[in-house]
Amino acid sequence: MVPFIFATQTINFPVAGGTSGHLLSGALAAAVLGPWSVVLVMTAVISLQALLFKDGGLLVMGWNIVNMGVITALIGAVVYSFAPILIRSQRTALIIAGAAAAWISVEASAVATAMELAVSGAPLQLALPALAGVHALIGTGEAVITVGALLLIFSTQPDILAKGDMASGRGSATWMGAGLIIAIIVAGLSFAASGSPDGLERFAEETGFIARALDPLYTILPDYTIPFIRNEAAAGIMAVIIGTLLIFGLAYLAGHLAKRLRRA
Repeated sequence: MVPFIFATQTINFPVAGGTSGHLLSGALAAAVLGPWSVVLVMTAVISLQALLFKDGGLLVMGWNIVNMGVITALIGAVVYSFAPILIRSQRTALIIAGAAAAWISVEASAVATAMELAVSGAPLQLALPALAGVHALIGTGEAVITVGALLLIFSTQPDILAKGDMASGRGSATWMGAGLIIAIIVAGLSFAASGSPDGLERFAEETGFIARALDPLYTILPDYTIPFIRNEAAAGIMAVIIGTLLIFGLAYLAGHLAKRLRRA
């Protein structure tokens, strides 16, 4: 799950008006792992993006974690938990809960970002409709993918959707390996990512807010590229695969240490 989230967040897809967006996957992860585990997962993913790839920036990394990690995980988990109570059909509840949790969590993240920009000096009357409008479309795409993933899990391993099942260590090694393979396949598709700015970057460009951005203190694999590989597509794919493997290794190590601590 962790490498899959990282890989999907590196692929921007066109939305509208020369703007792009990417999946957040907070609601999907919350349905599988539980909200508190997702906060840790998203913190690891967003931190790696900022520290290794210069994606998101260091000064705003904390707010990125709040917006894309904490808000999407908690709101997604709350919304996801309501539908099964109100709807008897488990499959129908899964579809409605997954779609609603994905869309609402993405919109909540966008609204929170707009309010933070307003506090920083950006006009709220521009930031709120710009970000909320773009992310309404992004949320629709996220809802479709979230429902598809949940239905796949429900059809093959329904026990995983029990609250905290995979997070508690009962997820099989087969699922872990399958998840890594899927994440690497997704990473291999990163060459197809849209080159258009995302909703936040487009807003910053149109309002002149982007001029306040600072140059990075260092660069390792800037903007998901490997400097010594000349082919742009190959450099991007290799950079994302490196990040995917690295985040998988960190997650596996964290899980192994957690198991040892529980046994001790």
